[in-house]
Amino acid sequence: MLDEIDRALIHALQLDGRAPYSRVGEVLGVSTQTVARRFNRLRAEAGLRVIGLPDPQRAGRALWLVRLTATPHVAQDLAAALARRPDTSWIKFTAGGTEIVSIVNSTPTDGSALLLNDLPRTTGITSVSAQYLLHMYVGGPTAWRGRAKSLTPAQAAAFIATPTDRGPSKPLGDGDAKLLTALGEDGRATHADLAVRTGWSTATVARRLDELHQAGAIYFDVDVDPTALGYTTSAMLWLSVPPAHLDAVGRALAEHDELGFVAATTGRTNLVTQALCASPDALHTYLTERVGAIEHITAIETVPVLRTVKAAAPFSPSLVGLRT
Repeated sequence: MLDEIDRALIHALQLDGRAPYSRVGEVLGVSTQTVARRFNRLRAEAGLRVIGLPDPQRAGRALWLVRLTATPHVAQDLAAALARRPDTSWIKFTAGGTEIVSIVNSTPTDGSALLLNDLPRTTGITSVSAQYLLHMYVGGPTAWRGRAKSLTPAQAAAFIATPTDRGPSKPLGDGDAKLLTALGEDGRATHADLAVRTGWSTATVARRLDELHQAGAIYFDVDVDPTALGYTTSAMLWLSVPPAHLDAVGRALAEHDELGFVAATTGRTNLVTQALCASPDALHTYLTERVGAIEHITAIETVPVLRTVKAAAPFSPSLVGLRT
């Protein structure tokens, strides 16, 4: 379990993933060395990572929510193989360990290769369902509220940049690929490190990074083991909502601290969420008292998450099995 300083550090990084340790320490009232030591410990023990990601719409990416089942003897290897791909994220084992849920990025250049070519040719897969992610209410640039409750309003304000009117930015292009790859591995990489990775000067890196961030073309997310925050029980909730009420229900659910992900999708179930609770009993209470109080949800399927193989950051074998 984390203490108040750990939780405040995670909250600060959620607001400004590249905030210098010195500024974090000043706001939290601790030394720069304490912040650096806490960050390194959380990285080692709780999988804390800051990652820079492109906004899917600006990057021309379509996001698919893929739900597949596989025979028991191939499920583990299949999940590991999916995790190593650069076009996948949030790979989870659910149900009895033979169901895998994943988000797949599709671009005009790859032509949905994973969905159209690779998965159909894979032996051991018994069913596949793929639906468009139409709109994310929680997830992506909109952070999970459950890990952003530790700072006071005054402290939080110190990490929220004031938008500046810089005019339209140059859109994401092929020249940004190396920058995005580096930020996806470490969103806190220094300008010098990014210059080495991109072949640009440090001044060019700083200018382009600032331009993309200010324009909302990229955002910084925090990846951390939810169990370290006290959330030991997780489940995917597949909801059916009449289209006329879908947005209202999605917005209502987005206000729930228990949900780390809320998105509208195509398909028979058109709203999917991930619940993160302290215990099975807490999940039961959440479902019956909070979700059950929302009108217009006509059906719900609750599927336990057994293990997260890959989160938003690139695959790291040392983190497999860490998160629930």
